[in-house]
Amino acid sequence: MPTTPASGLDIGALLDRIEGTAPIQAVEAAAEALTEMTGARELSFLIADFSGRAVVRLTSTAARTEGARTQDGARAETVPLHGTVYERVLRTQEVDLQALDAGARMTVPVTDRGDAIGLLELVLPAHPSARVVADVAGAAHALAYVVIAARRYTDVFEWGQRTTPFSLAAEIQRRLLPASYTCEAGQFTLAGWLEPAASVGGDTFDYTLNRDSLHVSITDAVGHEVDAALLATLFVGGLRNARRKGMDLGAQARYANDALADNAPPGQFVTGQLVRVDLATRTAAIVNAGHPFPLRLRDGRVEEMELGIEPPFGVVPGKSFRLQRLPLEPGDRIVLLTDGMQERNAVSLDVAAALLASRDLHPREVVHELGAAVLHETGGDLRDDATMVCLDWYGGPRRRTASENGADATLASDARPVATDPPGR
Repeated sequence: MPTTPASGLDIGALLDRIEGTAPIQAVEAAAEALTEMTGARELSFLIADFSGRAVVRLTSTAARTEGARTQDGARAETVPLHGTVYERVLRTQEVDLQALDAGARMTVPVTDRGDAIGLLELVLPAHPSARVVADVAGAAHALAYVVIAARRYTDVFEWGQRTTPFSLAAEIQRRLLPASYTCEAGQFTLAGWLEPAASVGGDTFDYTLNRDSLHVSITDAVGHEVDAALLATLFVGGLRNARRKGMDLGAQARYANDALADNAPPGQFVTGQLVRVDLATRTAAIVNAGHPFPLRLRDGRVEEMELGIEPPFGVVPGKSFRLQRLPLEPGDRIVLLTDGMQERNAVSLDVAAALLASRDLHPREVVHELGAAVLHETGGDLRDDATMVCLDWYGGPRRRTASENGADATLASDARPVATDPPGR
């Protein structure tokens, strides 16, 4: 079979084509440039849907009209993931190459720091050389940065990812979540996910990585719909404000607690857990305000991490919350979750068994699997938000990841990094 030319793609030239274009045109400009450089007959960009169960074709050089949504000149074609090559590429973070009668179809992950943004699909006129495959994978990684930058200025990407309309409460809740649901950072990998109930229940998760620390939170505001979303907004806003003022974990908890006590209607409260991991000493502390216990997978065994229980945030004005030790050992997988994973019509779900069954998966896939499991058990009738954060702790000193084109190769192949903390850390 003939092969495409082995000359390298010029990523600089690719990015130069984008410079000067409007943000809404950036991805199309990149697609056109890449089509010219590879000689592709077709090229499409597919973005991951918010449900985690589909991808959405937003950009394509081929004429596609059937089944597409349109809005203000933009088009979006939803493609279910289950059993497709798209699902396999997102999960493995490996390029898929399929021979065609005339050429080849190449499906490439578009990823940054483990956050699976979407896919690039090309139909090439001939079978590509190994050099071309590597260059296209590098171009797809560059495209991840283009998407991250462009979506700050337009609703098109956000609109495209929504295969079902958002309620007002869901819109508010969405703004409280981190911009990226996954982070690979050498000492750890973290991923979060939220399965929203039909009547939004006020769940949130958040994280931020500073030079010496990782901050993680998971919260559940009482009530449903707009009232719960506004209460969650007040608490998360207080927490972020305290964190950005440089307050320590205990002060953050007090500040956010008092933000609720001072500004929320009487009887309103938020349960939650706040975690701070010291990346230099490799130790962690946690505040537990009336929230379900975390789960820990260690040495093939899942168990609840029992913690002291304190009142929910907003109940006791001026309260100082106790900092508890969160024991971490290299190889640990810690899962924080809300009660939507455990109560009412989700009660038959064995979360511990589901966590054990997914032990070889990347944290990004673990939270998707748990979300799918709770939806299955409830028949899709989720009566409360189900939210989870999965933290894989590898320990050791701060270091570079084994990242290749935006994904840690050791994680994508289900090989857990070697623990490097000394015994007893």
